[in-house]
Amino acid sequence: MSRHSELVKIERTGLEVTKLSLGTAPLGGLFTSVPEADSDGVIAAAFDADINFFDTAPLYGSGRAEVRLGRGLNAAKRPYVLSTKVGRVLNPVSGVSNAGGLAGFADADTSVEPVFDYSRAGVRRSFEDSLKRLNVDRIDVALIHDADDRIDEAIKYAYPALEEMRAEGMVSTIGVGMNYCPPTIKAVVETDIDIVLIAGRYSLLDQSSQEQLFKETMKRKVSVMIGGVYNSGILANPVAGATFHYAPAPDEIIAKAQKIRDLLATFNVSLTAAAIQFPLRHPAVTTVLTGSRSPKELLANIADFDSEVPAEAWAALEKAGLIPPID
Repeated sequence: MSRHSELVKIERTGLEVTKLSLGTAPLGGLFTSVPEADSDGVIAAAFDADINFFDTAPLYGSGRAEVRLGRGLNAAKRPYVLSTKVGRVLNPVSGVSNAGGLAGFADADTSVEPVFDYSRAGVRRSFEDSLKRLNVDRIDVALIHDADDRIDEAIKYAYPALEEMRAEGMVSTIGVGMNYCPPTIKAVVETDIDIVLIAGRYSLLDQSSQEQLFKETMKRKVSVMIGGVYNSGILANPVAGATFHYAPAPDEIIAKAQKIRDLLATFNVSLTAAAIQFPLRHPAVTTVLTGSRSPKELLANIADFDSEVPAEAWAALEKAGLIPPID
């Protein structure tokens, strides 16, 4: 079995997911449009490669990604583990909507717009609407989405709603999908969640999750999904104009990424291969979540994930002070 398709358990619930999982923000047309044929092809290619874990959200294309993913899941007729998110509902709009543009999704359904709603009714409505868009009868993992600036509200209202749904058997695994460590830590410490998705905070350029978040998740046996391994682009191509955390990368970050790339080259290791493999060096991490716009892009990610990065390369990065040791 190849590394990318090795199975690992979500510890508290026993679900088995592949070490490499497929995120579907690109299938909602994030930044650029994705043809329907490419969308279908990505999902089919993932199944062909024995990837079994798929993550989506109502936000991605204002429901477009869920519709596309659901079509692919039903066409495959293969076992899978499915994750989506709550915390936004899609409300109908009249006239011309700019919701797609605001969210950055070229393929957004402009008849609706995403609106934050962490209430019990909003969480249940979001979940039930996702079931319809996906055209499935179950969702395995439900994550409270983007509550970084509203974590107290999410813990007070959305979390009890998910806990209730878990107790009812509507979903087996609950958690949060976040962008920053402090609110994620708060959710881990103050609730009884099973899993967290943290984007961009455990990469070759940002190891902030290691400082406290991973300590708390390991203490409580909360599994971790890592997204944003390329830090929004710079670790795919560290040149002037590259983005880091979805903003123009500072010169010092570009220089650091280039140093990492050049050192890795002495071991015949690509920057993208090291970037996609880096998170699983830490024992707190369960799966690496990446998105793809085409089957070709997905196969390139799989090749990078399965390629050999010698221990000497990681040690050289640590010795050069470019990454910290695993804590």
